[in-house]
Amino acid sequence: MTTLLEFKQVSKQYGADTKALSDVNFAVKEGEFVSIIGPSGAGKSTLLRCINRMIDASSGEIIFDGANIMGFKKNELKRLRTRIGMIFQHYNLVNRLSVIENVLHGRLGYKSTLAGVFGLYTEQEKQQACHILNILGLEEQIYKRCDQLSGGQKQRVGIARALVQDPKMLLCDEPIASLDPNASRIIMEHLRNICSTMGITVIINLHQVDVALKYSDRIIGVNKGTIVYDGSPGGIKREQLRKIYGAELDDQHVDIMGGQYAG
Repeated sequence: MTTLLEFKQVSKQYGADTKALSDVNFAVKEGEFVSIIGPSGAGKSTLLRCINRMIDASSGEIIFDGANIMGFKKNELKRLRTRIGMIFQHYNLVNRLSVIENVLHGRLGYKSTLAGVFGLYTEQEKQQACHILNILGLEEQIYKRCDQLSGGQKQRVGIARALVQDPKMLLCDEPIASLDPNASRIIMEHLRNICSTMGITVIINLHQVDVALKYSDRIIGVNKGTIVYDGSPGGIKREQLRKIYGAELDDQHVDIMGGQYAG
């Protein structure tokens, strides 16, 4: 499998005192499903947002699809972001617009400013959006306003908007943090299915260890801006969780994992 993404000695400094990432190194292959876990403030979100330059790393190299994106200028960044879909914790939808209108916003990266302002989409783009919404079980919501949807439905609209970009990679920043367990399961199954059937690489930040273990090909554990675990879900034992979560490794984390790492 081809390497799609590579971090080489990537660091991110905020101001004089805060180092969010320290010399991070890892590579992700095409079609992998990678979960990033770690305590709050560990640098998970910063790491994810450096991939599409929503946050600019302070040093190092980030190679995406063979190109070092650190030096990309405005037009190159626009093109990069069409190939990397982003799914947010709080959906980032326009509530007063319909589901289909929100999904078509995923095509804006391909449009001139004028075409974007007037919402000029081709028939093919509209059909593609409808097809993706069908896959995600939203065919009956296509013309509803987004403020009429449940949280789980809104997140599926967010996934559809990312998929209509024809991305090579999906970045998911805590996509189930605001959802109940059933809606969370539906979202995770869709993301796993997208990775398996469409071959789209998925990198996802998760708070829930059990979810990461269930759905991932690989887990990256982050603590204080450094990678302390990078391997298969099967390699995660109590000792590895202690490295990742440190003092936060309380009974809650163990219980979440069915007690299998107790003791």
